[in-house]
Amino acid sequence: MRRYWLLFAQTVTIALGVYVVIAALRPEWTTRAPTQVGVGGPGRAVPVLQAPGGGPAPASYRDGASRAMPAVVNILTSKALRETHPLLKDPFFKRFFGDKMPPQEQMASLGSGVIVSGDGYILTNYHVVEGADEIEVGLADGRKAAASVVGTDPETDLAVIRINADKLPVIVLGDPDQARVGDVVLAIGNPFGVGQTVTLGIISALGRNNLHINHFENFIQTDAAINFGNSGGALVDTRGNLLGINSAIYSQTGGSVGIGFAIPVSTAKTVLDAIIKHGQVVRGWIGVESQDITPELADSFGLARDRGAIIAGVVRGGPADRAGIHPGDILLAVQGKKVSSTNDMMNLIADLPPGGKATMTVMRKNRETAIDVTVGRRPRQTP
Repeated sequence: MRRYWLLFAQTVTIALGVYVVIAALRPEWTTRAPTQVGVGGPGRAVPVLQAPGGGPAPASYRDGASRAMPAVVNILTSKALRETHPLLKDPFFKRFFGDKMPPQEQMASLGSGVIVSGDGYILTNYHVVEGADEIEVGLADGRKAAASVVGTDPETDLAVIRINADKLPVIVLGDPDQARVGDVVLAIGNPFGVGQTVTLGIISALGRNNLHINHFENFIQTDAAINFGNSGGALVDTRGNLLGINSAIYSQTGGSVGIGFAIPVSTAKTVLDAIIKHGQVVRGWIGVESQDITPELADSFGLARDRGAIIAGVVRGGPADRAGIHPGDILLAVQGKKVSSTNDMMNLIADLPPGGKATMTVMRKNRETAIDVTVGRRPRQTP
């Protein structure tokens, strides 16, 4: 019995010695990855990534931010402000200066922009550059350049400006059609003029409209902090690809409350291409006023459907009037594409080329009718 006990003691001693040597030379062989019990299903344990020095590795979006940040610029504008002081309106002063009062200029940081072309084209908001006499662009690398307005589209609150500079960083355009509610996004801009800033959030909603911000609305809603100065900046995915142009916030205080809106890059790209090619955005128009069909309207008119656009008015002598569309008609489809709301109708008609013919499917007295309309050119409007 004593013999077996000595053999056991020697075996334990040798095993402990081997363990000490391994622990000193190869400590990773003797450590065990920490686990979170219950993650991934009942009774399952999932390893947690270990950061150098211990503790779980924090999620980081630095790669996506570093790819996008160089292409986001600060935009400063100057405006000639005349008769800003009450004394300048005094008749006594006007006797000496007349209408030749020297204008006063004020330079202010009003927003951000995104470089989308190596040729110097920059997307921003219309309200950022509206009425500006001079525009200066500050690049992320510290360079500054004068910019000129290539074209604007007030109906989507977008503008294209251009600078002349070498070796410009260009952002990669993403695919907003692949975006989903809950996706992580980064907002990049220059809030309150403090300098380039990145904020984090998720996509809160897609296709937001009827907000009465722009004529054409299809906003990405996000809770990433967007403040004054972020307008015209970039909303990007975690890879740094551009998803939208930050445009507006819902706030009663002027600061971010977690409800911000960005114009999808698909809309921005369409506006960009049109402005570069034509100097402005040309849209289709048929001259109608419409209203969504609500359940209440459907009941009062005895309609079998509560979705679509009812024609509330027709411009006399306009394309729809000449084609025979009447008030009370329900627009069901444009060129075979279904109309679910007035917003759908506006976007579908706006995409039609002026001068061409388009088939409008309408319901009149519970009968569907196809009417060909020669599309006109939408009059240029301001917000």
